[in-house]
Amino acid sequence: MAKNEKRVHVTLACEVCKRRNYITMKSKVNDRERIEMKKYCRWDRQHTVHKETR
Repeated sequence: MAKNEKRVHVTLACEVCKRRNYITMKSKVNDRERIEMKKYCRWDRQHTVHKETR
């Protein structure tokens, strides 16, 4: 049985290079849509928008 089924692991992919750089958690109850954040991409060497992938 999962520890907490309301929070799920999501993978964030860079919009520029399309690589999957980060794994984070989000709440299924509060965040229904896909999340997007500005994070550092080490391949582009700059801060870019990262979106949640399926």
